[in-house]
Amino acid sequence: MNSTTSKTVLKNAATVILIRPSKAGHWEIFLARRHQNQNFMAGAYVFPGGQLEEADSDPHLEQHIKTSDVFHPGRLLRDESLPREKALGFFIAAIRETFEETGILLGGKTIGNYILLNNKETIQKFNQYRIQLNAFQITLAEIVRKEEISFFPEALIPYSHWITPEFVKKRFSTRFFLAKLPPGQTPVADAMELAESLWITPQNALEMNRQKEIILMPPTLKTTEELSAFRDIDELFSAAKTKTIYPILPQLAGNILKLPHDPEYSIKDYKRPPKPDEPSRILSENGVWKTAFYK
Repeated sequence: MNSTTSKTVLKNAATVILIRPSKAGHWEIFLARRHQNQNFMAGAYVFPGGQLEEADSDPHLEQHIKTSDVFHPGRLLRDESLPREKALGFFIAAIRETFEETGILLGGKTIGNYILLNNKETIQKFNQYRIQLNAFQITLAEIVRKEEISFFPEALIPYSHWITPEFVKKRFSTRFFLAKLPPGQTPVADAMELAESLWITPQNALEMNRQKEIILMPPTLKTTEELSAFRDIDELFSAAKTKTIYPILPQLAGNILKLPHDPEYSIKDYKRPPKPDEPSRILSENGVWKTAFYK
């Protein structure tokens, strides 16, 4: 599929929606505020993530990855046109960026047996790895070799695929993933790209956005609204495993962003059948992004 007609180069990226159960019997998502000095979505609350790097698709990383025999990254991303190395690279980028930005590592000794980051010595060591990784002083492969651990890409469930609209100068083709917070790990924003962070129910995040207490940009807003419909984590993950995933390239019309399933959406390569029961527009009203139905 042709990405867009824009001359702007699309950069591949991955973002992770970290999820945990809450003490009140509900479940929460992890959001962190981007620093005001960032040149992309400054001040907005986002899911951790970032750009796909060449090293994320390094074939040598395969020896540090633990998966089941049925793991097929392209099929899971609903895009089997992707070469295996690149498809797998999205999963690795998601793992790397989550570690760089939050300290959460989706890896360990054996599948599902996550590394524990719950004592002072281990926390300090892995915090140093984060600093070195962000400064390009160490690679992800070097970290796992030193610690004799592997990555768990199957901990990530592909959820959606958003493409930055054509009128934005800095554009990304971003794969969204779901992941449960590993036991024995606590996220801490990196204080470089991300500032303060919070665990919050999707419903409360939407309300804070309405009250202008936090800023949710269109992809985060629409995703959070979708998540708010699920009663529990098991229901969410079960639905995500069979969810239809396709590129979502919003189309600007005045102060409205039309989504591919909007009846008036007209970008041929991305247009989808109408979904009358789902909001198909995102608009800015009094400085707040909100979803809306086609009228």
